[in-house]
Amino acid sequence: MSGGTERPWIRLMPGAFVFLWATGFIGARFGLPYAPPATFLLIRFALVVALMLPAAIALRAPWPASGRQIVHIAVTGMLLHGGYLGGVFAAMDLGMSTGLAALIVGLQPLLTALAAARILREAVSARQWLGLALGLGGVGLVVLDKVAVAALSSASVAMTIIALASITAGTLYQKRYCGAFDLRTGSVIQFVAAALVVAPFAIAFEAREVRWTGEFVFAVAWLVIVLSLGAISLLTLLIRRGAATRVASLFYLVPPVTALIAYFVFGETLSATAVAGMAVAVVGVALVVAR
Repeated sequence: MSGGTERPWIRLMPGAFVFLWATGFIGARFGLPYAPPATFLLIRFALVVALMLPAAIALRAPWPASGRQIVHIAVTGMLLHGGYLGGVFAAMDLGMSTGLAALIVGLQPLLTALAAARILREAVSARQWLGLALGLGGVGLVVLDKVAVAALSSASVAMTIIALASITAGTLYQKRYCGAFDLRTGSVIQFVAAALVVAPFAIAFEAREVRWTGEFVFAVAWLVIVLSLGAISLLTLLIRRGAATRVASLFYLVPPVTALIAYFVFGETLSATAVAGMAVAVVGVALVVAR
């Protein structure tokens, strides 16, 4: 995202991030039948901290130099993990289809571009605006046949809007205030803060009953290691290295990749309209990120 002279692994980061992030919806589908959403996330966040804190101490990873920097990193964790994931998981638990949730959250690149132009003073060209519009249209085509509104509740819509606002605000906040920080100690701070967000909801509104089936254990392990440690670290590096609008546009590729994974893993149908939407989304993102 920073030019053609980067090391190969850096140039592969956006594609790796999109693939790993897309698997999060698959992990949620595996795990949510066996645990309520806030409890599910609380287990996930606690395991990330349990893994990363000893590693950070053993490797003598540097902690933020000031209390203000710790607060900034914590706020980012509350938004990107607590608010976004909590909203999406709650909406799906309340009956919203994955397709509709993806479509609503798919507004994030447009909102980020609008806010980045004003808050971060990022210049967004006419070509990039066209790419953002095409990306949103492509996402709409991909999820068109998976959007279910028959039993849609206002609570599930509200949760998805909270998720949309949280990931948009989290992307902008991290770009403006966090700068460079060690990913090991930063992950500990972020996920402790995210746990503090979801814990009150798990305690107040959920029975916290968990069925430790093989599918649930697999879902938790996948979300902890691949998503919370892998994809989130890539997202942090991408935000640090690229413009907020370019990073946000990558989220347009998540629903198409999720649809492909669901096609192979769950045998879901993949219509010609969805395939066309994938192509449109790819063209849109290319218009945004290309120099």
